[in-house]
Amino acid sequence: MSVWLAGVDEAGRGPLAGPVVAAAVMLDPLRPVAGLRDSKLLSARQREHLAPLIRESALAWSVAEASVAEIDSLNILQATLLAMRRALAALSRPPSIIRIDGNKAPEVLDLFPDCSVETVIGGDRTEPSISAASILAKTHRDALMLQLEQHHPGYGFSQHQGYGTAEHLEALRRLGPSLAHRRSFAPVKSLLALSSDSDPAATA
Repeated sequence: MSVWLAGVDEAGRGPLAGPVVAAAVMLDPLRPVAGLRDSKLLSARQREHLAPLIRESALAWSVAEASVAEIDSLNILQATLLAMRRALAALSRPPSIIRIDGNKAPEVLDLFPDCSVETVIGGDRTEPSISAASILAKTHRDALMLQLEQHHPGYGFSQHQGYGTAEHLEALRRLGPSLAHRRSFAPVKSLLALSSDSDPAATA
């Protein structure tokens, strides 16, 4: 019986803006991809080099998102698990083993009743399929943030990808939150509260 292993990882849990992205990858043992590592340990150029190699050589792969609205309504953990579930559901073949980076897993037994689900802390550094998923998730999200830069100029999304850098926080104070910002996240939530307090009409 063949073992179909899917690795799963996410990108974008920490930023103040943009969706959270998850990827699932089933690597082909006969077509290994050299240089797979945790995406955070790779340069942008290395990730952009590896991403198409992963897509071309994998048995199956998929990328999925949970939106800013879903993050704000569900919380970031549940939105991340939702994105992971969507990525797994979109695979072109069903896995027999799923390995997920971290210590939380989405509910997938209704999708794959006979599948084994394992969580692996630090799996993006030790499990090649998870490393591959981390690269696809990261490159996909970085491309989305470039698009958000076009729709919401001035925040520097293409430089910080939505993370709470000093430049991003300064832009938030100057411009206020955009539609791409996560209103449930503390810095954004605080700014919205200050704006509401300073504008009587906002609470009327």
